[in-house]
Amino acid sequence: MKIVMIGAGNVATNLVRALSAAGMEIAQVYSHTQEHACLLAATVGADATDDLAAIAPGADVYIISVKDDAIADVVAAIPDNGAIWVHTSGSTPMTVFEGKRQRYGVFYPMQSFSKQIPTDFTEVPFFIEAVTGGVETQITELAGKLSQRVFRADSEQRRRLHVAAVFACNFANHLWTLADDVLHDAGLPFDVMLPLISTTVDKLKRLSPYESQTGPAMRHDLKVMQSHIAMLDEDKAEIYKILSDSIMKRHEQN
Repeated sequence: MKIVMIGAGNVATNLVRALSAAGMEIAQVYSHTQEHACLLAATVGADATDDLAAIAPGADVYIISVKDDAIADVVAAIPDNGAIWVHTSGSTPMTVFEGKRQRYGVFYPMQSFSKQIPTDFTEVPFFIEAVTGGVETQITELAGKLSQRVFRADSEQRRRLHVAAVFACNFANHLWTLADDVLHDAGLPFDVMLPLISTTVDKLKRLSPYESQTGPAMRHDLKVMQSHIAMLDEDKAEIYKILSDSIMKRHEQN
């Protein structure tokens, strides 16, 4: 199977590596920055381009892995060539291809990616959507080359998945950043938090997030919460209050 990757960011980089390792031929890599296209293409012996008009026409699958607000522009800039076209976005609906492609779908790997850290895709869930059953079968087979966890999900389900992922990953990581600030002010390294974080995540394999909740807000320990708030700057104090109130309300309701 010959694949063209349109994009050279975190998701595209990890997909190119994994697809190539799984035996797929990466024919070409596009990036709006020629240097980025060349760097990624060189890792798998592919051609590189920064010109959408120069996208190779003879591939089997075209994977668009660019910023969400650029997907429609990419689709509009390249004529249909009868191949399968997919994007990797959690939030962009499949209808972005409607009227511009005949064979299309979504190829969404729900994971946090970094160029510097290779991803083991074996356990990464892929969420697939396609315009026809035949295209769905081909996209599912492609995902199955990388992962043991491939699911069907329509555009609305995928939007909700993406929101959930922002809460579970992006917001959580920002809170770790704030924790790092607090520790830094106390002259302590962030890695003292790692056993706590690991245990918190491990518990989720046996308990629901709701059942796993602990801490002063869960106990309604107002004195402790007030002392914490007094130590924080205005922005962190506001976040602490909002999250503590949310925890208390959620556990009062249930």
